[in-house]
Amino acid sequence: MAMTDALRSPGDNAPGGLPPPPDLRTPPEHHHASHEKLRAGLVLSCLGVVYGDIGTSPLYALRESLVHAHEHQMKETAVIGIVSMLFWTVFLIVTVKYVVLILRADNNGEGGTLSLVAKAQQALGGRRAWWLYLTGIVGVSLFFGDSMITPAISVLSAVEGVNLVAPGLDRYIVPVTLGIVFILFWAQRHGTEAVSRLFGPVMFIWFTTMAVLGASHIMDDGRILQALNPLRAISFIWQNGAGALPVMGSVFLAVTGAEALYADMGHFGKRPVRVAWTGIVWPALGLAYLGQGAMVLADPSKSNNPFFNMAPEWGLLPLVILATAATVIASQAVISGAFSVAQQAVQLGLLPRLEIQHTSDTQLGQVFLPKVNFILLCGVVGLILAFGSSARLASAYGIAVTGDMVITSMLAIIVFRWAWKWPWVVVLGIMLPILAIEVVFFYANVLKVVDGGWIPLVFAAMAITSMVVWLKGTQLLQAKLGADSVKLDFLVRKLEASPPTIVPGTAVFLTADPNIAPAALMHNLKHNRVLHDRNVITRVEVATTPRVPDHARLRVEQLSPHFWRVGCRFGYMEQPNVPRALADARALGLKFDIMSTSYFLNRRTLKIGKSRMMPIWAARLFAGLYRSSSEPTNFYRLPSNRVVELGQQINI
Repeated sequence: MAMTDALRSPGDNAPGGLPPPPDLRTPPEHHHASHEKLRAGLVLSCLGVVYGDIGTSPLYALRESLVHAHEHQMKETAVIGIVSMLFWTVFLIVTVKYVVLILRADNNGEGGTLSLVAKAQQALGGRRAWWLYLTGIVGVSLFFGDSMITPAISVLSAVEGVNLVAPGLDRYIVPVTLGIVFILFWAQRHGTEAVSRLFGPVMFIWFTTMAVLGASHIMDDGRILQALNPLRAISFIWQNGAGALPVMGSVFLAVTGAEALYADMGHFGKRPVRVAWTGIVWPALGLAYLGQGAMVLADPSKSNNPFFNMAPEWGLLPLVILATAATVIASQAVISGAFSVAQQAVQLGLLPRLEIQHTSDTQLGQVFLPKVNFILLCGVVGLILAFGSSARLASAYGIAVTGDMVITSMLAIIVFRWAWKWPWVVVLGIMLPILAIEVVFFYANVLKVVDGGWIPLVFAAMAITSMVVWLKGTQLLQAKLGADSVKLDFLVRKLEASPPTIVPGTAVFLTADPNIAPAALMHNLKHNRVLHDRNVITRVEVATTPRVPDHARLRVEQLSPHFWRVGCRFGYMEQPNVPRALADARALGLKFDIMSTSYFLNRRTLKIGKSRMMPIWAARLFAGLYRSSSEPTNFYRLPSNRVVELGQQINI
């Protein structure tokens, strides 16, 4: 079964996927028009949501790189080489790969690993291969692991600046960090738009301050300008050989957040994201790293915390406060990205139905998922309590991000070659160097597995297991239900030949397979012995595009005077609204009056019995995921006073 055909919640209440209509490409007028309008306010909001994570990397990237350089850290060649690696890593991976190339590979305005998977699938002629979606699952799972580590290390690193102001307050670092994290996750319910109004100006002040501090120290030692020569980075790696790998693992901390940049693109659009990076973020980061490097060259004793040591004594406390605010915002970048990716996973059938709250009337991509928010909060709190410092947590950081970036690069190669029709020479000429760099960084971060790098891998493994079990379980369950079901066409012929009592009104039966009679319909006939005047067998389908235009929303087929079969399509970034979609069926010949319509749902209870559809552990996990699904009434926006639920128990 195709991945996009997999059921979000198996049975009659779940959508699957019929063969797509000839053309599901969203015409230009249906794109995110609001995203393409470049406004100063939108660029400012980008700073508060998209660039929070990567914008706070100067707090710890150079510090950790110098620590891993050990005895070489005070030498001119080491400092200049490390700063050169930081500078050119940010340029190649963020500027070239993401801002210039990957942002072009949006799926009708939406970004993220799953958008790239959908784009790659389209590029391969619509072929839906397991390996492609498994690649996407791994990438998404690694992103979720990163979403837990980023808030922990970012906020911890900022609050630790208190040590420089008042060393005796170090015992309050963890409690204060936890308090900030709780407030951050509590604020998520108010939505990205509300949060970004506050965060945008703060991050503008942060980047301005960082640029000014960096620029003020560059001339502490003008030799640091040699770092602008990429040969200095190559020379450092060549001279140190395998000894450079731990340093490279820390250098990669400078580009954590680039995946969130792509995932958050749907919140604002590619133009504001590009302008914010080119005009504000990238110059500030470059100046910050050069300034820190020059200061350390001039005074090696300041290498213990080069970022905060750039501040004058009178400005240290304000900088700690500003850095704390900035790191809270950094956490926002990956959290909002996690919401977007989780929504896509739900719509594509990789996760059960989750409650999705849209938090903006103007930006369709801004959503809040309470369960995802709670899971992330628990993970972040656990990491803070377990590690207690950003230096220790840095060992766990990076491996998830590098893995996700390698996957993104491989998917991008498919898109560039088969979707954009670039020649192999161009594709490999651009992507092979980037992919080679990322693979080296991945290997460098793998060395940190024993020291804590196993944690994001455990998170990712749990997410991968859950998604694969959900996919396989829904397919097996649907096959079991299909084997025991009655064909819809056969039932319709029987009912037309010998009809039961006909009652006025319309009955809508949500189903996963429009070719078999919904269990809710069979139960209604068995127990109530009536048939409505109009019976609409409706399947909610998920397209591989973020949104579906109105003209491609519905497909209506009349089976008999009393039966219609309807395919109702939504994009994977849309919230399904079945009543609103069916109201448009009038133009296709199906009379639909919401006031005389009842919605019949089949509520299934899964029991771990003798069926043994899958191993016992997988069956228990699948049943747990099934029970965690949100109510179909809310998910499909059904009027609760017109919903009829009929129960069924199934052994799995």
